[in-house]
Amino acid sequence: MLLRILPVLALVGAPASAQDGTAQVEAETTRVVFETTAGEITAEIEIERAPATAANFLHYVDEDRFDGTVFYRAMHLDWGKPPNGLIQGGTQNDPERILDGVVHEPTDETGLSHTDGALSMARLEPGSATGDFSIMIKDQTGLDAQPDADDPDTAAGYAVFGYVVEGMDVVHAIHAMPRDPDKGEGWMKGQMLAEPVTIIDVRRVEPAAD
Repeated sequence: MLLRILPVLALVGAPASAQDGTAQVEAETTRVVFETTAGEITAEIEIERAPATAANFLHYVDEDRFDGTVFYRAMHLDWGKPPNGLIQGGTQNDPERILDGVVHEPTDETGLSHTDGALSMARLEPGSATGDFSIMIKDQTGLDAQPDADDPDTAAGYAVFGYVVEGMDVVHAIHAMPRDPDKGEGWMKGQMLAEPVTIIDVRRVEPAAD
């Protein structure tokens, strides 16, 4: 089963998170580049504000566990100005690639938010995230922790651990690729790319000089 991110209905009418705008606060990050068959995506990984989630992701990076995996999902939302939704990629529960699940770091503790370009861990229940992740297209703050929610999944939200700083055009291009109407399970049916985009390499890089 593919690791999930909240169903589309969970995003409808979701209130803006109290963390909105905090992504601008200076904090220590490290930079990675995704080299894909569609182009390069550069992200800043939040090693200070989301230390456990960032360390998990970087463990996969440093051991080349993402190399040869794919972006396989493009979720399109039918409200707001397109493109709107997310793309998802990673290890897809490959037993040769995945590590133990990482402790859940909710956004109400990290101060991060599912804003445009945010990287977020896919999971089943909180604490089960391994090597699958999503990249937000437009603000999807309904995926932030909602501590007052009755539903435990909604209350926990999803764990943001970084933000795209270059290459959102590549993210948009992947999102726009054809989807197979017959692929996917349950409410994810029809969200799978007909031809997944290969992640050739993910590596740490130094920020460009000013």
